[in-house]
Amino acid sequence: MTLFQYECIQPVKSGTGKKTDEQLIKAIQQGDKAAFASLVRRYEDTVYKFSYKVCRNEAKAEETLQDTFINVYRKLDSFDRKSKFSTWLYSIVTNNCLMSRRKRKVDDLLESLDDPPVDSSGRLSEHVARWEETPADVLMQKELQTLLDKAILKLPVDYRVVFVLRDLEGRSTEETAGILKITVEATKSRLRRARAFLRTQLSPYMSLHSEVEQ
Repeated sequence: MTLFQYECIQPVKSGTGKKTDEQLIKAIQQGDKAAFASLVRRYEDTVYKFSYKVCRNEAKAEETLQDTFINVYRKLDSFDRKSKFSTWLYSIVTNNCLMSRRKRKVDDLLESLDDPPVDSSGRLSEHVARWEETPADVLMQKELQTLLDKAILKLPVDYRVVFVLRDLEGRSTEETAGILKITVEATKSRLRRARAFLRTQLSPYMSLHSEVEQ
């Protein structure tokens, strides 16, 4: 349990865990702290895992988790219900991740993805493995997972968030665009560039793996 929960959350009353998000939100707006505790417990795992995928650091993910639910509590009256609560929640946690990264100005040191590797014809270099053809069982291997984690961390945060939302969280392109408040085309563009960069990072390993299998 986080420090935030110790200080701000009351024990969950019987039955609150079975309520819908809408019912919990209504109860919270009426001052029911137990309902907020239930909402936190329902989503804290999701928020923490998403935060960790973006920042790749347990302490930073924990900090983002706490900041996110503090923001949720303070801003819940502004939730207009035009989107799902989970979409609104992703918008808050994403903004917290982005703000945290930008404060540290880490992106200034990272490689630009404006020009992914191409050959003389302007196409992606042929040595880059096709993302969709990478076997799922290979991706699960510990060594490759470690390489993927490091590669994701090298992505500029704007690209990384799109990749995490689309390819790791399984959000649709339209929902990702809504969460980030950017256009669908911008979302697709960032995703293409993120995937291209990750392919180049994983290509040496995949080529070696292919040679070993042969």
